[in-house]
Amino acid sequence: MDRPRDLRCTTLVPLGSSEVSLLGWWRSRGNAERFDLFVRATFYLTYLALPPLVLLGMAAEISTVALALISAVGLGHVALSFPLVHLGIEHYLGRAPYPRRLLAIYLAFTTAVLIAGKLAFPHPTPGKPDGPADGITLIVLMLTITTLSAVVGPRTIVLASLAGGAYVWLTAPPGRVIFTTVMLLFVAFAFRTTLWMLGLVWELDRSREVRANLAVAEERLRFARDLHDVVGRNLSVVALKADLAAQLARRGRPTAIDEMLEVRQIAQDSLDELRAVVSGYRTADLSAELAGARSLLDSAGIDCRVIGEVDVSGEPAGALGWAVREGVTNVLRHSEARTCTITLRGKVLTMSNDGVSTSDFRFGSGLTGLRERVAALGGAVTAAAEAPNRFVLTVELP
Repeated sequence: MDRPRDLRCTTLVPLGSSEVSLLGWWRSRGNAERFDLFVRATFYLTYLALPPLVLLGMAAEISTVALALISAVGLGHVALSFPLVHLGIEHYLGRAPYPRRLLAIYLAFTTAVLIAGKLAFPHPTPGKPDGPADGITLIVLMLTITTLSAVVGPRTIVLASLAGGAYVWLTAPPGRVIFTTVMLLFVAFAFRTTLWMLGLVWELDRSREVRANLAVAEERLRFARDLHDVVGRNLSVVALKADLAAQLARRGRPTAIDEMLEVRQIAQDSLDELRAVVSGYRTADLSAELAGARSLLDSAGIDCRVIGEVDVSGEPAGALGWAVREGVTNVLRHSEARTCTITLRGKVLTMSNDGVSTSDFRFGSGLTGLRERVAALGGAVTAAAEAPNRFVLTVELP
């Protein structure tokens, strides 16, 4: 868990097991990445599932040669749909330019397929209201609206769906017009809504990371403010006293010695105060660390609960305070937590948070330093994942 944020997908899995590797790969994805994969898979599975179903329904009505040609055309349409959807989603998320050229090629190919299908099968099969041309029209329009849902805006999609209904009205039996138009509008609404949700998920993910960074920045500003308040005033006094002593020395006044002695005393006092401030950050008071953890996590949008009372002091309290500080750092930097629970039972401290996307962890520098500090007191540190997505840090002192 203690690793750079861009390496949070690191997972240790046994070699030679594809199932475990796939599971580890899935767990290594963040929530936004998982939803992104789900949305893209929804588009792609539509292209893989819908054409075979329509072709199977047409197999008994047309010759083998015609079926082969239609299958080839369908594969070509799908081959254009895949990259266009990918680029459309990337453009919607602000990662790629608008695919104008590919969209123009796609629309030209779609128009040619619709016209060729109607020319090749101008009349329905006797005794059946739906002919092969109607099947070709349905599959091409469905795939086209699905693809356009990821590329063009909502108004254009609605117009495209209505245009598809108008095409059916001109070329197919009247009973198919309303059904086809409603189906196209439903497909456009469903896929466009899913894409809108994907944008929201990625925006929330970015906002969460910004909140965590702001929480850390706020703590740094507090430290800078403390240093300024403690050292700034005393340094100003030192400057004035030193200037006064220099002027007195030029005049041969013996009081210059007293002024310089005061400067030395102020400098020593300032050094003691500075050491006290730094010591407050280098030593960890358990009560102060718990209060700071709650404040930092709340600032980052993470619900923090502290269970139990502080009933230790001395070195054990300092070690547990370090554990809280290290645990909070890991929660902010290496997880997508929504909740964090800190439990105190005597000399045992447990920190549990959700939002962890891996099942295998290594001890980095922070956790290694904590383990060495606790081991010097005869204690132990354990860090492990718990299903489904929690990470638990436990520090136990004798």
